[in-house]
Amino acid sequence: MMIEKAKEIIASTSQKMAEAVEFLDEDLKTYRAGKANPAVFNAVMVNYYGSMTPVPQVASINTPDAKTIIIQPWDKKMIPAIEKAIMDANIGFTPQNNGEQIRINVPALTEERRRDLVKKARTAGENAKISIRNARREGIEILRKLQKEGMPEDVVKVSEGDIQKETDTFTKNVDELLADKEKEIMTV
Repeated sequence: MMIEKAKEIIASTSQKMAEAVEFLDEDLKTYRAGKANPAVFNAVMVNYYGSMTPVPQVASINTPDAKTIIIQPWDKKMIPAIEKAIMDANIGFTPQNNGEQIRINVPALTEERRRDLVKKARTAGENAKISIRNARREGIEILRKLQKEGMPEDVVKVSEGDIQKETDTFTKNVDELLADKEKEIMTV
């Protein structure tokens, strides 16, 4: 009974850590790294019939080549609203429309902008690591509380070791994500 409870705590802690890594991964996808990436529009909100909606939910977004993004709204009346949302989002794009679709030429990043993006990515990575460590701390606190309520000390020690292994694994995942994104950002 106690071993099952310990396994539940480890699984719950591991799940929280996985969510932190997933959040970081999704966040890093929105960083514009000098080549056309439709994911940068996931956070751009457009007023769609009175409700704020992400651009990918009101239009199809394609990248015909590494320096061009084409946004094809499902409703042509949305073109001005999408253009305004892109300008307001301040992501460094100047949209151009031909009445049918919005074309965006992706400008090359300056060295300074690349460094800023790397700094932003590292901050996001550190926040993910903090979330991972918080999950570890919470899991260990629960185990120690259960030890006071009668869980055997050896079960608690083994479980703490398992939680630490999970922490190390997820921290390594964060480091790998950051290294990949840094390389992508700094590649000219």
